[in-house]
Amino acid sequence: MARIEDLVENYGRHIATPWQRTVAGAQRVIMIVYDKELERSLRTRKAAFEMATTAANHDWQEVDLTNVFADWMANDDYRAEYFASPEDLRLKLDAEFPDFVAGRLRGALSGSGVTENTVVAAFGAGSLFGLARVSQILRTIERDIRGRLVVFFPGHFDRNYRLLDARDGWNYLAVPITARSDGGYA
Repeated sequence: MARIEDLVENYGRHIATPWQRTVAGAQRVIMIVYDKELERSLRTRKAAFEMATTAANHDWQEVDLTNVFADWMANDDYRAEYFASPEDLRLKLDAEFPDFVAGRLRGALSGSGVTENTVVAAFGAGSLFGLARVSQILRTIERDIRGRLVVFFPGHFDRNYRLLDARDGWNYLAVPITARSDGGYA
């Protein structure tokens, strides 16, 4: 549990610093990077992140991406055919699913009550693994971020973000928050 408390403490320090209002959308993204094994524990402690945010006089909104694939598939008229032949889904998945996820995030970022002082916290990024690239989705919604977007990211950061520790990582302008106070990955 100490690693989550360290994450909360490091996040709290970062979120309490004065926000520059003129930064680009990519610089308004904060990645909370943690060991994938801590996913359930982190979710049970997410109120601590909310309390750190409100203690810094910012508002808090949440969006959960955990079921976004199921929601997308449930709305597809041909879902039964895709389940019968899943290999046929890849083209549709690559073409449409990232935009669906971006739409979900965009809805949270532009929701009522979201201002330049709001932190929108996105949980469930791990559920996108193998289905969509987080980097692609973030690039799509950068212009929609008014305050800050905090992405809870199960994986690894070593100059590149690696979702669920996959080999395929990417470098992104987001601010990484890790359990180590020096910004490194523990």
